[in-house]
Amino acid sequence: MDDAEKQDTIEAVTARIIARHPDASRTLVARAVAEEYDQLASGRIRTYIPTLIERGAWNRINRESAARPVDEP
Repeated sequence: MDDAEKQDTIEAVTARIIARHPDASRTLVARAVAEEYDQLASGRIRTYIPTLIERGAWNRINRESAARPVDEP
C-alpha cells in the first residue's frame, strides 16, 4: 500500500471506532489504529486488514483504559 492508501485506511478505521465509541479519545484511537496498521502492513492477504486493524486497535484501547486508575470523588 502506498502512503495515501495507508492514510485513507487509518482515517476510515479511526472514524468507525469513534462513531461506535464517541467517548474514546480520537488521538488515542488514531495512534492505536496506526500502530496496528504498521504491524499488519507486510501481510500478503490484504482483504481483511481494515477489520483486523479495527479489532486490534479497539482491544488495545480497552486494555489501556482498564489500566488507568479510576478517579474517586
